Amino acid sequence: MATLDWKTLEKEDAGSKHDLQSALDSLRYNQDGLIPAIAQQHDTGEVLMMAWMNKLSIEETLKTGHVCYWSRSRQTYWRKGESSGHQQNLVSMATDCDGDTLLLKVNQKGPACHTNRRNCFYNEITREELTISANPVK
Repeated sequence: MATLDWKTLEKEDAGSKHDLQSALDSLRYNQDGLIPAIAQQHDTGEVLMMAWMNKLSIEETLKTGHVCYWSRSRQTYWRKGESSGHQQNLVSMATDCDGDTLLLKVNQKGPACHTNRRNCFYNEITREELTISANPVK
């Protein structure tokens, strides 16, 4: 099974199809075998969080429809919502143009952030200060 050439893919027309395993093997994982994955609420476009995935967590996510990440701090798989119930159900998955970042469009149930906020991007930075822009969900 040949890997995909991202430069060649740039020139292909919409609707071109390629083998899933070739695509997964061609992703540009870092030295730890991980790729960043951005989770976005599918219907509003709200960016919820960024986490890491590896090939096995991607395959599990595609198979089950429930998002599974790799936890660098715990060194194990992290099935979003497993303990909190704040599950992410996969709607679609895409890669950027050079295969080094994933975009997961999800249906988020409950807060996405471990701080119990809707998303992880609540620290707003300006030229003057950092401001907390959201309270935890009660």
